[in-house]
Amino acid sequence: MKRQLLLFLTVFIALLAVASLAASAATSAKRKPVKTTKAVSTKSATGKSATSGKTVKTRTTRSRSRSRRTYYSPWITPTYADSTLGDVINGEDLTVRRAAVSALGAYNGSVVVADPSTGRILSIVNQKLALTGAYQPCSTIKLVAGLAGLSEGIIDLDTRLRISRRYSLNLTTALAKSDNPFFANIGNKLGFQKVYYYAKLFGLGERSGIAIEGESPGIFPEEKPAGLSVGMMTSFGEAIGLTPLQLTAMVSAIANGGTLYYLQYPKNQEELANFVPKVKRHLDIQQWLPDLRPGMLGATDFGTARRALYDANEPIYGKTGTCTDARTHLGWFGSYNEVNGRKLVVVVLLTGGRPVNGPVAAGIAGQVYKSLSEQHWYAQQHSTTPSAPVLTGAAAGGSPEN
Repeated sequence: MKRQLLLFLTVFIALLAVASLAASAATSAKRKPVKTTKAVSTKSATGKSATSGKTVKTRTTRSRSRSRRTYYSPWITPTYADSTLGDVINGEDLTVRRAAVSALGAYNGSVVVADPSTGRILSIVNQKLALTGAYQPCSTIKLVAGLAGLSEGIIDLDTRLRISRRYSLNLTTALAKSDNPFFANIGNKLGFQKVYYYAKLFGLGERSGIAIEGESPGIFPEEKPAGLSVGMMTSFGEAIGLTPLQLTAMVSAIANGGTLYYLQYPKNQEELANFVPKVKRHLDIQQWLPDLRPGMLGATDFGTARRALYDANEPIYGKTGTCTDARTHLGWFGSYNEVNGRKLVVVVLLTGGRPVNGPVAAGIAGQVYKSLSEQHWYAQQHSTTPSAPVLTGAAAGGSPEN
């Protein structure tokens, strides 16, 4: 009898324990463990949202001390500020500026528009971003590598470099599609000293303008960085800091046949009236440009910059650049076009998250060209035509090291 009573009590206690556990589990299931909130947006140095509207998930855990765990999903709902805040526009071409502002829209970036025949900057949207920082050039450095390879006889227009066992490319396709192994091959064959020579020739590592307040000189190392191949420099732009103004000056020299102008940015109507083009140096690249330009045209025709192509009768020549890391993307596009005998350079730099890349930057530049064409801007008379002799050398008031 005692054994039966003891067994009954044991079973009864076990059943009570099971019932208690089931009730506890049901109560926990009714709780909402995850709460989604919007993070407070903070401003970056460029006036944009640093958090870009990150969605933040917080989960409360039960333990001896209550804690909150935070999980970030960046770039889900980007937020942007006005890129024009703080810009001084008294000396700008306002038609060009309106087109550039409209094309850039809500993106965190900068647009620089210049006349390659004089070196006059017509407009800079987001001047703080364009002037004060230096950024990895990404694939835009391939313009320098391509010209260096042509000049040194490593390649010509028809040379096909073997990229893999079954794959080879010529310069036109490699530029258009931004092939990294092709330009890494060129860089490794050139060696650091020749890459350095051509980079400095185009003005990398030095200020591109005269008396442009706050302009960064960019970065180009005087010696090859330890542990870094030259091919990484000529394909991805590793260890190099490029400014939008430097890319503007470089593309202007390609557009005008080899004259590297000091960029000038008139701050008011008086400076605009007294504007005189100033040459930094003449580049002996004219014979190689017919081999380079088909690749720049191919970029907008069938390559990485197809978003820029809006009218085959007004072709755009350009080169995209895209860099990514865990949190930030860069999108570059350096370009020029020619309509009715008049050339224009448009450079776009974008910074941000996943929506940012070179093709997007190319699309923005294409909108600038299209807007100006629709307004017949190219057919109008502009004050960028020099009314006085072009100054060169020491008379220009600058030096290659400035």
